[in-house]
Amino acid sequence: MISPKLSIKEKVGYGFGDFASSMFWKIFSVYLLYYYTDIFGLSAAVVGTMFLVTRIWDTAFDPVIGIIADRTETKWGKFRPFILWVAVPFGLIGVLTFAAPELGSNGKVIYAYITYTLMMMVYSAINAPYASLMGVMTADIKERTTLSTYRFVFAFAGSILVLATAEPLVDFFGNSLNVPVAKSWQFTVAVFAVIACMLFLLTFSWTKERIAPVKEQKNALSEDLQDLGKNKPWFILLGAGIATLIFNSLRDGSAIYYFKYYIVNQEAFSVPALNIAINYSSLYLVLGQAANIVGVVMAKPVSDKIGKKKTFALAMLIATILSGFFYFFNETDITLIFIFQFLISICAGSIFPLLWSMYADIADYSEWKTGRRATGLIFSSSSMSQKLGWTLGGALTGWLLALFGFKANMVQAEAMQTGLKMMMSLVPACGAIISTLFILFYSLSDEKMQQIADELAERRK
Repeated sequence: MISPKLSIKEKVGYGFGDFASSMFWKIFSVYLLYYYTDIFGLSAAVVGTMFLVTRIWDTAFDPVIGIIADRTETKWGKFRPFILWVAVPFGLIGVLTFAAPELGSNGKVIYAYITYTLMMMVYSAINAPYASLMGVMTADIKERTTLSTYRFVFAFAGSILVLATAEPLVDFFGNSLNVPVAKSWQFTVAVFAVIACMLFLLTFSWTKERIAPVKEQKNALSEDLQDLGKNKPWFILLGAGIATLIFNSLRDGSAIYYFKYYIVNQEAFSVPALNIAINYSSLYLVLGQAANIVGVVMAKPVSDKIGKKKTFALAMLIATILSGFFYFFNETDITLIFIFQFLISICAGSIFPLLWSMYADIADYSEWKTGRRATGLIFSSSSMSQKLGWTLGGALTGWLLALFGFKANMVQAEAMQTGLKMMMSLVPACGAIISTLFILFYSLSDEKMQQIADELAERRK
């Protein structure tokens, strides 16, 4: 088997896919809870429960997509066709999720459940095959880390685009078209949906699948599931990934409430020519994504020197310590809040290229150990960590808001303001330290993976 160096165009094409996905990921993780509580009029507790119920189903749906993709045979490969087929439904359902029909309180809850469930299903249908695609583009473990770096640089760039423009676009549409704020949100999401569709189509066009199972391999589903159940490194990385996503989703989901109800003075500066205001929350979140990119770029050179496992553990340990200090900042410590956001986000950003590169390694490890390859199942079931961590983090955010006594669009009590500080610091720090503890038990060193890659190359000749 030949493992050619991937061209810049192909790496960029692959990165476009996560640029598109991350725009919607960031919309959902940062703004959707706020949209449901402050715009659509649902209670925080109801939304938290909805996130848990709908995402648990969606989490279980990911492996189904992986199993289907592993058994898909087309002239384009196993995984690329899903990117082509699902791109447009992905954008359309995203726009419907941010519609605000005039319904009663029960009708609004039902509408939110239906549209959000459909959105998470199409997200799985395009994102699980997209993640799996990296495992069949190249067998070179260093090239995979590079490819993963491209992926997450583009992912965080997509997040920056959303965080820098979402609230200004809502203001723009509201002021220019004189429409209600709910309609302004829908128009804003429609802009992002068009961009996402175009980028997904470029990912399909610019990438290529190269690694296929040995020709005589005909995997039974039961064998694939048994192999996964015996894959100890997969379970360890799954736990680390879930805890990391809880850490991130709690911080992201709480930020807009933190600045609106704790910092209070939200406006950083205005742009009179465009009739928009730039809020501290937008600057804070954009700074975080910029720092994430710094972390992504740092991940490869650092992991090349000390290994992926040590880099992962060190980053999450530092994030834990910094998050603990974050609790002690008050509403006047804007400079310190932004400095610590930058430092914490560097640590968080370095994790993601490592995480997905390690999942690709686990697919190789499984093939080496069992003689059977199930890339789609491993990547899609691994994306459960992303979805489940996001699920638990999002649900916890809603439940904690309710526990601390949150009331939308009102001055918050002191207990709620203390709760917001905890939701930005001590609570996510628990997720970070749990992730650190999990990764300490991960056994696939870079040296072992190089040995496995060499042996697999011999088998595939």
